[in-house]
Amino acid sequence: MRRILALLLFNLAYGANADIYGWRDSAGSAHYSDRPQAASAKVLDIKPGYGYYTVKKVFDGDTLVLEDGRKVRLLGVNTPEIAHRNQPEQAGGEAAKRWLSDKLQNRKVRLEMDAEAADKYGRTLAHVFTEQNEHINLQLVEQGLAAVNIYPPNLLYALKLVKAEQGAQNRRLGIWGRPEYDPIPVERLPASGHPGWTRITGRIADVRSSRKFVYLKFSDQFEVRIEKMALPLFPDLSRYLGQAVEVRGWLNKNKGGYSMLVRHPSAVVLEPRN
Repeated sequence: MRRILALLLFNLAYGANADIYGWRDSAGSAHYSDRPQAASAKVLDIKPGYGYYTVKKVFDGDTLVLEDGRKVRLLGVNTPEIAHRNQPEQAGGEAAKRWLSDKLQNRKVRLEMDAEAADKYGRTLAHVFTEQNEHINLQLVEQGLAAVNIYPPNLLYALKLVKAEQGAQNRRLGIWGRPEYDPIPVERLPASGHPGWTRITGRIADVRSSRKFVYLKFSDQFEVRIEKMALPLFPDLSRYLGQAVEVRGWLNKNKGGYSMLVRHPSAVVLEPRN
């Protein structure tokens, strides 16, 4: 009987049926069904709950491991890297990890999924909430410990995250107050590039297309590329022509210069006019 009730609750949670009925027979045994099979059957007032899991380990500022062995990557955010594999810590990496550890180590969380359940590394993708309903992804951004990194088709909470990032940046919290993350004018982009997440500013000199991408050209040494399949998320890209903008992401070597793949319009910020 418990297995039957569990199956019905699963169906309720996923919208398979709106009601679950319960009643007792003449012997006092409980029965459950998605249909009223007895005159005394009543609709049960059941609110589907969440599964909670204990955090076993915090790997870094945006990745944790649950007690069941799952490695969870927080959606919509990116924190600086910690030291690993002979790579030095990026500024703010340990601060983000320490905050997440203090918040979640050996504590219970629930996961809220988006369009994709896992990434190419097999990590579970999720928004993480505490038992007090604290949205951890959002809090990391609010405190300036993480930058927004929207990766379509995972768009859940995108507007909230972007608004939180604007607030943290205005208050120069966390990474927004660190000189390591000051925007780099495109004409000062070093020939060696820049490791990790960065901010580049400049004026869009040209907008061109290829079969797969649209390119926002800053200079002969740097351009932004946007997949055409992502264009419905963006405004008309011609509006960027001649505009001073800031783009945020990771640099890739490209024909003697650098390019940056941008997946979401939150990574292209129009600079205010003087």
